[in-house]
Amino acid sequence: MVLLVRIVGLRSFSKMTNFDFVMTVAMGSLVAGAAQATDWLAFAQTMAAMVGLFATQFTIAAIRKRSDGIEDALSNDPVILMRDGQIIETALAQTRVSHSDLMAKLREANVLDMGEVRAVVLENTGDISVLHGQHLDDVLLQGAGRIDGQ
Repeated sequence: MVLLVRIVGLRSFSKMTNFDFVMTVAMGSLVAGAAQATDWLAFAQTMAAMVGLFATQFTIAAIRKRSDGIEDALSNDPVILMRDGQIIETALAQTRVSHSDLMAKLREANVLDMGEVRAVVLENTGDISVLHGQHLDDVLLQGAGRIDGQ
């Protein structure tokens, strides 16, 4: 498995898309299967499945890089949860992010004044980014949408 990660790259286990998450879970299951293999045939089948998963992940990553349509189909769009100090309730509700989770992220980002929060974005990886300060360059919100249509 270490050899496969070296060939394909660390992105194989990064937190990037839904497919990457499934890849990570499946790989964990295969590693457990390899550890429990009682004969060489079962071990070889598990190794072949690992190579197949890495090849599939590598191919999909290459296709995503070349095609915006495929990229859009395979990954979630970032969603703006808060803009210019105002919480967007519809975005919280539709993304199932609680107020307490939002407040925890604001505290984690050392936000001292809600008025200084320029934007809070639920990224396509599931992470929450907090952008705060005096100014926000709009290019940082490129691709992020608001659920309430504004």
